[in-house]
Amino acid sequence: MFWLIACTQNAAVNDDAKLNALAKQYVRLGLMIGQYDADFVDAYYGPDSLKPKEAPAAAFPKDSLLSAVASLTNALHAFDSTVNDTLTKRAAWLQAQLKAFARRIKIFAGEEATFDEESKDLFGVQAPVYDEQHYKQIVSRMDSLLPGKGSINDRFQQLANHFIIPKAKLDTVFKRSIAECRKRTEQHYTLPANESFTLEYVTNKPWSGYNWYKGHYKSVIQINTDLQIFIDRAIDVGSHESYPGHHVYNMLLEKNLYRDKGWVEISIYPLFSPQSLIAEGSANYGIAVVFPAEEKVAFAKDVLLPLAGLDTTGIDLYYKVLELRNDLNYARNEVGRGLLNNTMNEAEAIRWLKDYCLMNDETAKKSISFIQKNRSYIINYNYGKDMVGQYISSRGGDASIEKKWEVFGELLSSEVMTSDLTK
Repeated sequence: MFWLIACTQNAAVNDDAKLNALAKQYVRLGLMIGQYDADFVDAYYGPDSLKPKEAPAAAFPKDSLLSAVASLTNALHAFDSTVNDTLTKRAAWLQAQLKAFARRIKIFAGEEATFDEESKDLFGVQAPVYDEQHYKQIVSRMDSLLPGKGSINDRFQQLANHFIIPKAKLDTVFKRSIAECRKRTEQHYTLPANESFTLEYVTNKPWSGYNWYKGHYKSVIQINTDLQIFIDRAIDVGSHESYPGHHVYNMLLEKNLYRDKGWVEISIYPLFSPQSLIAEGSANYGIAVVFPAEEKVAFAKDVLLPLAGLDTTGIDLYYKVLELRNDLNYARNEVGRGLLNNTMNEAEAIRWLKDYCLMNDETAKKSISFIQKNRSYIINYNYGKDMVGQYISSRGGDASIEKKWEVFGELLSSEVMTSDLTK
């Protein structure tokens, strides 16, 4: 009996060592792709020994990289059915990530697919399709809410323009907003004692905000000031990039999986992978976790607007309209689908963004530049958020705010696959 137990334990140790070795190969491969594709690796805080030791070749080695992906994927199939559920799940997570590696290699080499084929390979899902009539019906519900005359977009812009944060007040408003998000998050999660972030303001970027995670529980959070920033974005972008958004997500993964368990695959974050659907979806969902709707409006009215030197008149109506506008988020997917599938030109795309996302001209053009650079990535913000919401609800997260934070924290601390979000 002792011999049998010892053999079983030795087999388990060997399996764990084998998977850890494959995980190191995964990291090396990801870093190698990143030598050519500058957008591929969003963060890396693993050992220097896994970094490429040779300079990249003059020509992009598409075929050899795809071969390496296939070889590693095949090796991971040995763990498809083991007595150790943890190893099986880790291997499945790695295989899904590697499927995205293969698609991104092809995209970088100029081999493109349809919007939906691409999103399925990169992020593990295909977002729902809605026709134009769907969005027209949603927009029409705003007609009676918005004062003034003219198009719904014009009237929305007139209302929103009352709540533009003066550039001289941006730093004050964002720091206060993020501080509140941090305080609320700490009421539910124990964060690493040495965690911190640096806040920077930048220009000439296709995004509104970005978290550059540096490892060791540090982040650089950048806010793009190319466009006018409205008061609601101070909460939304601030929370999305920090607490309980990307900063917290990356910290919890690093602490619970990389530092505590030694799962080296977590030390690299490949941007164009299923991990981003979890990351962006949870960051957007987390806004309402840290700031439930009524508390969000009250904080904007009582704290942020006075800090920005702005009148609070109309803020309740503004947030009511914003709630309706949230139902229009999938219109961006249709724009991305149209642009990538060559069924929509840029002029038509801008019309859609103005008519159905209620963007102004400059924001619509910025959104186009984001889609042109990041392609089907846009589904992670809306469909990802909805999938995370479904996941939280299915595990009892709607029972109470405490339960919501608990389930949300479990999601942020685990190797969750996109397929897990629908179970």
